Amino acid sequence: MALSKIKTDKSDAKAICHYALSNEVPLYNALNNVQAECLQLFRLMDSYLKKRTATKNKLHGEEVLGIPSRYVYRSLKRDLKHLDKEVRGIETRLLELVKQEQQQQLTLLTSIPGIGMKTALFLVVITDGFTKFEKASQLCSYVGITPTIRESGNSVRGRSRISLASDE
Repeated sequence: MALSKIKTDKSDAKAICHYALSNEVPLYNALNNVQAECLQLFRLMDSYLKKRTATKNKLHGEEVLGIPSRYVYRSLKRDLKHLDKEVRGIETRLLELVKQEQQQQLTLLTSIPGIGMKTALFLVVITDGFTKFEKASQLCSYVGITPTIRESGNSVRGRSRISLASDE
């Protein structure tokens, strides 16, 4: 890799071209319909889970006030019940979709202590059944859990820690 003091679009394009010429770059594989739907469902579920947490916090805040409005309290309870129902529906749909193509992967993952159904579903979907990565280190970098050493200068030593961004 050539280092340069100047970073422009043109220099970036040259670096990318040089990389592509010197390395075999795999062709992009588009998501199939099941993968695309699963990713959409995960994004929607994340949105609903955030709303559910906000609703729970609002409900708690109203209870702490001492004299919560019955209308507000009931409305928040209905909203919470609706969000719970939507999340359960999304989880059911995700399970149906993943079982269609990756039942064996799902079974193997859930047999690992500490890996629940949600984690297994997520891992199978984001890794396309573990076909997107050749090595475990690539997956770890992708999800951002690779131990790295952070240093600044030569007199201050950084401690190893779990990184927040991929380094590979």
